[in-house]
Amino acid sequence: MKTVAIINQKGGVGKSTTALALGAGLIRKRKRVLFVDLDAQGNLSYALGAGEAEGGDSLAVLTREIPAAEAIRHTPGGDLLCATPALSGADKLLAAIGKEFRLREAIASLEDRYDWVVVDTPPALGILTINALTACDCCIVPAQADIFSLQGILQLGATVQAVQQYCNPALRVSGILLTRYNGRVIIGREIAEKMRETAEALQTRVFHATIREGTAIKEAQAMRQDIFAYAPRSNVATDYQKFVDEFLKEEKKHG
Repeated sequence: MKTVAIINQKGGVGKSTTALALGAGLIRKRKRVLFVDLDAQGNLSYALGAGEAEGGDSLAVLTREIPAAEAIRHTPGGDLLCATPALSGADKLLAAIGKEFRLREAIASLEDRYDWVVVDTPPALGILTINALTACDCCIVPAQADIFSLQGILQLGATVQAVQQYCNPALRVSGILLTRYNGRVIIGREIAEKMRETAEALQTRVFHATIREGTAIKEAQAMRQDIFAYAPRSNVATDYQKFVDEFLKEEKKHG
């Protein structure tokens, strides 16, 4: 079982959209996928069609109130450890020694049930993101081609290096994924080039695949479907398919 986290402390860059598309793309390739939503906003949980039924959630798993296997919800879009608004207080709730390893320990019991765990993280570099990075084999950084995303990636790099040093030496940054990208805009191309330079400094790369803006993705979210199910012939679906293929090709190199 491999675990991948979708991270960026900057909001509005397409983390949840990318997490859903990646997981859906893996399912289309007959992989067994578990989604984990660590964002209090719960966008991934909503998009997957998680209901309001009582049961466990990702925070209950992290606080050890319930085992991960008992908290899994079987949604129309796939298996899920869903979010809860109470995740916003996780930094206070998770204060014991070893708090960084809660997610890793929880999903270890699911090793035989899934091929991939896809973790959506909040737009912050708190304990939830640290848990995701500690638990994962690799992470993906969605970013827009703007100067604020560039600054955020530099800050994120320091966090990744700290996790590699103290919690997860095997952690890899699989790559930076440019979202809402328009290659016809000069400033976008210039910042994309700067991101490639930044990626080299972080010992990673910018994915060749880029994700264009499109109304189909917003419509799919409103319909609580992944982009491949809702609009398989759309530009965004084509872009995300190329990204999934590129990601898997790179991951094969790491066993």
